[in-house]
Amino acid sequence: MAAGATTSLLVNGLDVETAADPETPLLYVLRNDLGLKGTRFGCGEGLCGACSVHVNGRLTTSCNLPIGVIAVSSVTTIEGLADNETMRALRDAFLEEQAGQCGYCLSGILMAAASLLEANPTPTTSEIRTALEGNLCRCGVQNRMVRAVQRAAGARRVQA
Repeated sequence: MAAGATTSLLVNGLDVETAADPETPLLYVLRNDLGLKGTRFGCGEGLCGACSVHVNGRLTTSCNLPIGVIAVSSVTTIEGLADNETMRALRDAFLEEQAGQCGYCLSGILMAAASLLEANPTPTTSEIRTALEGNLCRCGVQNRMVRAVQRAAGARRVQA
């Protein structure tokens, strides 16, 4: 990158420019440059889902995604979904089902669940499990998480 060159992104609805090297993973820019700590580093290989965000509306792992590849893209993090109707339903359901233990993986799981419910407001149990399978959780609450997504889907139907 030439001296003084920047990469432009739209992060949570705000125009952002960063002077980070284009090979810098998006996760590092989000956490270190923008202070968005909700997206977490897990495996560094894009396999555990802790770093999941939405890029142009699509669920994407950010730990190994160079910012140069997604220049001028729209990125939504867990913080960007805080006031989203789907995220409110998920947050309430995860609390009611006690589906978060340590919470480390939770932001990635919530991003995956939000992506699923936006695309499919009435998912089956099998579809929920498939949507969440890219997220690793060692706390053993996977069944509670599935119930929480089912509960959130039901809550969204009631509100509609």
